[in-house]
Amino acid sequence: MGGDANTDETDSPLGILITGGTGFIGSRLALHARSMGHRPVVLGLVRNPAEEANLRELRAASIAIEHLDIGGDGVPERLFDDIDVVVHLAAAQHEMNIPDARFREVNVEGTARLLEAARAAGVRRFVYGSTIGVYGHHRGVADEETPPAPDNIYGHTKLEAERLVLASGGELPVTAVRIAETYGPGDWRLLKMFRAVQKGRFPLIGAGRNLHHPIYVDDLVRGLLTACGHPAAVGELFVMAGPEAVTTEQMVEAVAAALHRPHAGLHLPLWPFTLSAALMETVLRPLGIQPPLHRRRLDFFTKSFALRTGKARRLLGWEPVIGFAEGARRTAAWYREHGLIDANGLGESESPEEEIHAPGR
Repeated sequence: MGGDANTDETDSPLGILITGGTGFIGSRLALHARSMGHRPVVLGLVRNPAEEANLRELRAASIAIEHLDIGGDGVPERLFDDIDVVVHLAAAQHEMNIPDARFREVNVEGTARLLEAARAAGVRRFVYGSTIGVYGHHRGVADEETPPAPDNIYGHTKLEAERLVLASGGELPVTAVRIAETYGPGDWRLLKMFRAVQKGRFPLIGAGRNLHHPIYVDDLVRGLLTACGHPAAVGELFVMAGPEAVTTEQMVEAVAAALHRPHAGLHLPLWPFTLSAALMETVLRPLGIQPPLHRRRLDFFTKSFALRTGKARRLLGWEPVIGFAEGARRTAAWYREHGLIDANGLGESESPEEEIHAPGR
């Protein structure tokens, strides 16, 4: 098996078990793997319109789907029949109406169960989808050697699981990938941003100079598939991000250009939003209610990420090729094609209740 900068194929078709496969990244990975002749099997849940839409695409591609809660269900041995590689993407991510214990159940305990099941089944590779959220509020350029400093329960539990995976390398060939903000066709999370920019109603909260290092989903999928087969990936941790870091303001400008709309450049002060978010979390989260605004949602306007991807280039021959301006154009075209936006305003389809988040997937 092997991979290089221009291909995501391995030398022979693989059976690939993808957890979180009804999500954005997992569904795109499954669809692309199928198109390359691999045999993807998806594990996932369907909890919102985005996942329902992904499920329809997966079924249309005749991809096997198993409904399983990685945080509570056992992992049946039969799921590993004819499976060579596990790509573990399932996670509790941005939910603010669940207790911290749920993040641990899914992100740590669920990963441990899946690792043990994969080891017992004798799979050839276990690829773990980690997150750049483990860096917290790091300033400067980060890479695999940068000390993690997570600042929320999601980052803490993802880092714990990442370390658990890498520590299992003596029993099972493993790879971990810290994934940057991911966007592109199939992404419903940034749809609200595209719609708001199209209507001229997307203000910048704060200065808009914080950095993002987004990765176009096709580039990420190539990287994950390369990690599934490349011998140099075994036992390694990689950062995968796009070819450039951009400010929040540059992101909004690129989206506006992709939509052929002017960008008003309206800025609002950060502090009222931070205060309101903290208050909503304090009042609503103990009641099990998702706060409409919370501090992690504001990470999009406050956290900065600039990342080095040289290790993946050096060891795997993988390199991202789609910059954000081009990626925004392709994403806008996908939204138009699916009736989610158009030249006259919103499309007829309903968007799911998802939010904009900066660190990670």
